[in-house]
Amino acid sequence: MPSQEVNPDLLKERHTATFDPHEFAVFWAGGEERYKEKKSLEKMFLEDPALKDDLPISYLSHKELYEHSLRKACIIGEKIRKLRAEGEDGVDTYNALLGGSLGAAILKEGNPLTLHYVMFVPTIMGQGTMDQQVEWLSKAWDCEIIGTYAQTELGHGTFLRGLETRADYDARTQEFVINTPSLSAYKWWPGGLGHTANHAVVVAQLYTKGEFRGLAPFIVQLRHSDTHEPLPGIDIGDIGTKLGMKSVNNGYLGLKNVRVPLNNMLMKNQQVLPDGTYVAPKNSVLTYGTMMFVRCALIRDTAQSLAKASTIATRYSAVRRQSPIDPNQPEPQIMDHTTQQLKLFPQIAKSIVFKTTGDGIWNMYNVLSGEIEQGNLDRLPEMHALSCCLKAICSADAAAGVETCRLSCGGHGYMDCSNFPTIYGMTTAVCTYEGENTVMLLQTARYLVKVYGQALNGEKLVPTVAYINDALKERQFVNFDGSLESIVKAFQFVAANKIRIAYEQIEQRRRQGHSTEMAANLSGTFLTAAADLHGRAFLAESAYTELLAVSRQVSPALADVLKVVLELYLVDACLNRIGDFLRFIDITDKDVTTLEIRLQNCLKQLRPNAVTLVDSFDLHDRVLDSVLGAYDGNVYERIFESTKKNPLNKEPVNEAFHKYLKPFMKAHL
Repeated sequence: MPSQEVNPDLLKERHTATFDPHEFAVFWAGGEERYKEKKSLEKMFLEDPALKDDLPISYLSHKELYEHSLRKACIIGEKIRKLRAEGEDGVDTYNALLGGSLGAAILKEGNPLTLHYVMFVPTIMGQGTMDQQVEWLSKAWDCEIIGTYAQTELGHGTFLRGLETRADYDARTQEFVINTPSLSAYKWWPGGLGHTANHAVVVAQLYTKGEFRGLAPFIVQLRHSDTHEPLPGIDIGDIGTKLGMKSVNNGYLGLKNVRVPLNNMLMKNQQVLPDGTYVAPKNSVLTYGTMMFVRCALIRDTAQSLAKASTIATRYSAVRRQSPIDPNQPEPQIMDHTTQQLKLFPQIAKSIVFKTTGDGIWNMYNVLSGEIEQGNLDRLPEMHALSCCLKAICSADAAAGVETCRLSCGGHGYMDCSNFPTIYGMTTAVCTYEGENTVMLLQTARYLVKVYGQALNGEKLVPTVAYINDALKERQFVNFDGSLESIVKAFQFVAANKIRIAYEQIEQRRRQGHSTEMAANLSGTFLTAAADLHGRAFLAESAYTELLAVSRQVSPALADVLKVVLELYLVDACLNRIGDFLRFIDITDKDVTTLEIRLQNCLKQLRPNAVTLVDSFDLHDRVLDSVLGAYDGNVYERIFESTKKNPLNKEPVNEAFHKYLKPFMKAHL
C-alpha cells in the first residue's frame, strides 16, 4: 500500500494557504448543517465494506459490471429505506447518492436505479393526480415496484413531437393500446430499462375517438412482479456498452398491443374520460416540468465534475516536477509553469461559479414550482429558456474542462486509474441527454427572439432578459473601464446585440418569402450564438452577484480568495469571447492587453492557494478514485500499486504466449 505520509510538496502547498479550508468546505456544502449531513452520509456509505470494490471495475465484463453495480445499488436502496423510516431522506440525500459525488464514489459508472428516483417518482408526483399519487407513490418510494422514464426513441430524441410510440384509447374496455409501430419507434436509452425496472412511465402520442391529442405519459408494467419475465407484447433488453455510464443499464423497449387501464395515464394536467372525451391541459408546457427539474439539477452536477477533475489535476501538478524554468535550478513543480496555471485555475473558478449559479437556479425552480401549483405560469417560459441554455453551456464547458485537466496531467492522465476517463464519460453524457445541447440553445433562442420583439414594442421584460430593454435604450456601450461590473454589463450588451442580429436575420428571411420555421432554420447559427451569449451573460451576472454576496458573509481571508476567483472567471470569460466584445463595444488594443495582464495576475494571486482551494471541495479519496489526486499525493506509489491489481499481472507468463506467440515466433524454424 502507498505510504500514509503526505507528499512534502503538498504539505508545503497547504502551509502557504491564506484562508481556512474548513470555512470554504462549509460554504461549498451549503452551510454547517449540510456539511455535517454530508460527513454523516460519507461515514454511513463509504465505510461500509460491502460497498467497496476489491477489483477495479475496469477489469469487469459488461455483464459482471451490471451485476456488481445492481448489488451495490440495492444496498444503497436499503440504506435509503432506513433513512426514510427515520425521516432523514431529504432532497440533498438523494442528490448526493444519485447525482452527486457520494453516489459516484460507490458506483463509478452510474446507478441502475437512478432513474427510478430522479425521473419515475418525480413524474408521478408532477403529473399524477392525487388519487394516482396515492396509488403509485408509496409502492415506488418503497421500491415495491422499480420504474424508469421511457421517452427517447431509437429514431427520435429531443424532438418530442416526432415520437412514434402510439397510445390508442379503447372506450369499450376503458384501456389504452400502446404500440411501437416501427423499429425507430422503440424506446432507447432509459436508464435501468434493460434488466432492472419492472415498470416505466412511457411517453406516447395519444389518440382518442380517432383524433390525435398530443403527448401523454402512461405507467406501463414491463415485467412480471415475481419472475421478472417480460410481459406479453414487451420486447426489452440492454443496449450495450457505451463511452461512459457503463453500469446504468440503459435499455430498449418495444411494445406490441400492450393494454393498460385508463387510470394508468397520468392525468394531473390532461384527462381522458371513460367515454374517450379528451380534456386538454390548461397550458401545454406543464408536461415539460420533469425534464426542467432534471436540467436544473444537472447544472449543479457539472460543477461537481469540474471540482473532481480540477482537484486531481491540481494536486498532481503540485507533486509532479518537470522541465526546469531556470536551467541552474532543480525541476520545478509543473504548477509553477504559467501555462499549467492557465489550464487549471479557470476550471477551479468555473466549478465554483457553476455551483453558486446552480444553487440559484435550483432555488428559482422551487419558487416557480410553487407558483405553478397556484396556477401562476407567468415565469415558466423564462425558466424553461434559462434552464435549457445553462444546461447546454455548463455541460459543454465542464466536459471541455475535464479534458483540459486530463491533458494537464500528461500521459498519466490517460491511464484509467487516473479516473479521468470515467469522469469525462459521465460529464460529456450530459451534453446529449435530457436535451441535446444545440437543440437546447435553439429552444432558448426561440424565447429570446420572441421577447426581443416584445421589447421593440416597448414592453418591460422579466428580470433575466431585462438587459434587452436597457440595450435598446442605450444603443451604444460607452466607457468600458475593465471593472468587474463593467465586464458583466458588457456581456449583457453583447448578448442583447447577438439577440438583435438573430431577430433581424429571421425577419430578413421572412421578408424574402420564407416561412417562420424555415427562416429560423436558415438563421440557426445566429440563434445558437445568441442563446450562448445570453447564458454566459447570466453566468457572469450570477458570478458577480453571488460571489460578492458570499464575500460579505465570510472571513476577510476567504473573501479575498473568492474575489480573485471572481475576477479570474470574468476576465477569462471576457477574453474567450473577445471577438464579440470587439464587435459591439469600443475596446482598444490597450484594453485587451490590460485584460490579458490581469488574467496573468489572477493566476499569480491564486497560485499559493490553489491546492488548499481544491482541498476545500472536500472530496473524499473514494469520490476522486484517482491515483493522481489522492489527498496524500503519493502519486508514483499509487500508480505502481494499481498495476498489482491488474489480473494480467497475477501470473508471470500468460497462457496466450504458449497458445499464440510462441508458435508464431518458432514458425520459421
